[in-house]
Amino acid sequence: MKCRKCKAPAEVPLPSHNTAFCRDCFAAYFTGQVEKAIRRHGLIKPGERVLVALSGGKDSLSLMLELSRLGYDVTGLHVDLGIPVSSAAARNKVEAFCRLHGLKLRVIELEKEGLPIPDVKRYINRPVCSACGKIKRHWFNRIALEEDFQVLATGHNLDDEVARLFANTLRWDAGYLSDQGPCLQAENGFARKVKPLCRLTEFETGCYAFLNGIEIHTAPCPYSGGASFTGHKRLWADLEHMSPGQKIAFYDGFLKRGRPAFARQEQEKGDPLAPCEVCKSPTSTGICGVCRLKIAVTERRAADPERQAK
Repeated sequence: MKCRKCKAPAEVPLPSHNTAFCRDCFAAYFTGQVEKAIRRHGLIKPGERVLVALSGGKDSLSLMLELSRLGYDVTGLHVDLGIPVSSAAARNKVEAFCRLHGLKLRVIELEKEGLPIPDVKRYINRPVCSACGKIKRHWFNRIALEEDFQVLATGHNLDDEVARLFANTLRWDAGYLSDQGPCLQAENGFARKVKPLCRLTEFETGCYAFLNGIEIHTAPCPYSGGASFTGHKRLWADLEHMSPGQKIAFYDGFLKRGRPAFARQEQEKGDPLAPCEVCKSPTSTGICGVCRLKIAVTERRAADPERQAK
């Protein structure tokens, strides 16, 4: 197979586009898709400071590298979850990547914040993935606002977006469907959140990471077994294999026709927000969900006889 653009031997097949590229032309394609998302959805404006959420995986590190190459003022933020072995490995990859490319990095250690994920799993009676996601989003938004970043960028790719859209559609969750998309504007104490990789699949970001020699953290989280999105992604992978192009068609179709309808439906709803009494983050309940988690973990940890015996 030859590269569609330059006719050199192809290295990256893209069935969804009925094409294939050599590594140089794939790099140009990847950049073009990121630029198209930024331009079409107004994700980042010239001169804005961008905080990039870094997990250590292929998507977030590829996003960080690409935005830096495009000339954006980027700083990485990694949340160290405090999970034995797993968190140290992920953090090491992030720190090594930023050192190699001369990129700025901030690290939040949940152990020091009194909310390590192993304690959340042990003391809180709710799915740990849900609590972990809530805590990470809290810190991403908090650092973005406290340190004057205009944009918070995450590495969500097309597969992530389609899986989330599919899950929300199965539940007809109008609240989530009303604000799903590549850009969520800043308001009510929340930073502007953007997803510049929304047009690129996991396979494409994986190829970018590999071709650019990015060393990534690949081990799955030891607490993530049974996550529903994994099953949704498998379903969509099968559909895409049978009918290439369905992912981007589904997602683009929703953004053009579905999201505006749900946004009109939901625009008058929602409880008023005010700063959290503890951390000043926006909340509708006096004390925000993350501070309530921290209070509960602290109390239950103090009452744990096994902890007291140590």
